[in-house]
Amino acid sequence: MITLQNLYSDLSESIESLKQNPEAVRSSREIVEEALNRDEPMYGINTGFGALANKRVGDQELKQLQRNLILSHSVGVGDLIPKDISRLMLQIKIHSLGLGNSGISEETFRRLIYFVEHDLIPAMPEKGSVGASGDLAPLAHMSLPLLGYGVFWNADGTDTIPAEKVLNEHDLEPIDLQAKDGLSLINGTQLMSGYGAYVLEKSMSLMKTADLIAAMSLEALQGSIKPFDERIHKIRPHKGQQEVARNVRELLVKSEILESHRNCGKVQDPYCLRCVPQVHGASRDGLRYCSEQIETELNSVTDNPLVFENGDIISGGNFHGQPLALALDHAKIALAEFASISERRTYLLLEGHDGLPELLMEETGINSGFMIPQYTSASLVSENKVLSHPSSVDSIPTSLGQEDHVSMGSISALKLLDIYQNAEQVLAIELFTAAQALDFRKPLRPGRGVEIAHDYVRNAIPHAQKDHYFKDDINEAVSLIQNRSMVKEVEKMLVELI
Repeated sequence: MITLQNLYSDLSESIESLKQNPEAVRSSREIVEEALNRDEPMYGINTGFGALANKRVGDQELKQLQRNLILSHSVGVGDLIPKDISRLMLQIKIHSLGLGNSGISEETFRRLIYFVEHDLIPAMPEKGSVGASGDLAPLAHMSLPLLGYGVFWNADGTDTIPAEKVLNEHDLEPIDLQAKDGLSLINGTQLMSGYGAYVLEKSMSLMKTADLIAAMSLEALQGSIKPFDERIHKIRPHKGQQEVARNVRELLVKSEILESHRNCGKVQDPYCLRCVPQVHGASRDGLRYCSEQIETELNSVTDNPLVFENGDIISGGNFHGQPLALALDHAKIALAEFASISERRTYLLLEGHDGLPELLMEETGINSGFMIPQYTSASLVSENKVLSHPSSVDSIPTSLGQEDHVSMGSISALKLLDIYQNAEQVLAIELFTAAQALDFRKPLRPGRGVEIAHDYVRNAIPHAQKDHYFKDDINEAVSLIQNRSMVKEVEKMLVELI
């Protein structure tokens, strides 16, 4: 079982197990071989593909059919898929083939395992899939090195190396694809599931980070803890909402800042503070649904036709990406909202409320202070709004009308990564802005969780007395989010966040 919680270790264990015992692969291959001996028409095994499904291919041409399939479908364009995601795609493909419903030959299957074990990761263009019949073009590029074509990533993922050269260095001959091999390789949703798994695994940590940063902003702005009262959320018991409220309460325990203004005249805070549980919580619940969809897909067979133990070989539509496309579009919106409300808190920190200096510097005029980082946040949030438009509402018929409804989930997948990366940047800007604002509340101390995080930020990013090269601060703050060290430190020193 592959889970997002243990994504990388689960995949590694699956591949090692399949290497030691590929019995399911062997059994399904035997069924394909037996079917070939019966001389029955079987889609994609001894027929053409897509609109050419009714054209029978002779026995002497079956291997050429599979080779032609890979070559003709390798028409991807655009930038290359990052190496980390390319590796995930290959691992997910191996796991799916290993479930024993694809009928791939053992030689081809073992060569894929060899690629992973030796960090030979095929490089694939990111564009060209319509998210139905699988992610055909990207997966065809992933399969090219089996034939001695295409390119691999180099060790650090900064350049590519011709596959022919790499195979020679490893004393490997190109694979002679057997009947159905090519179809099993390119049928599947591994681009969509690879991108989805990559982003959603990271999002599990980002959700905690967003709560922690929001708590820091709340302290800096002398916001109220009352909207996080457990009783409020028990009578509207959305799971995510309750989790966020609990996280913030834990982070603000023993706050001298909160205590100092407990009896102030303010009645209510702006929504970006008061409604953190409702907004962050809704995004959490949305991402929870998306994660369930991705985990189901990670443990699925999305090939066509499918091979079953009783000898049946059945054509279906498991390759269609609609279950992923809808989930990925949902995830895009959920992540975009973390950034949207974060930018509002950043803006509020600059307005000079409750004793904070405008733009968070004492001497403005000669100094612009923290004015322009908020511009960057605004730009990224606006970009996310455009990227959030659902790709799954579109469909363009392909294959002479045979494939007349497609998911476009591959487009959703690419945009999901863009939105996630933008959200990281926006939250990073809020993080170092809130840390700057919190400095002005000294000598009062924030809640213990916020204090741990603030100290962690200050070890990486000093307080800004005057204008300087802010991009370094953004980069440092992004690193704190990406390496998850700040959240881990809080959890080690205080309490585990949900």
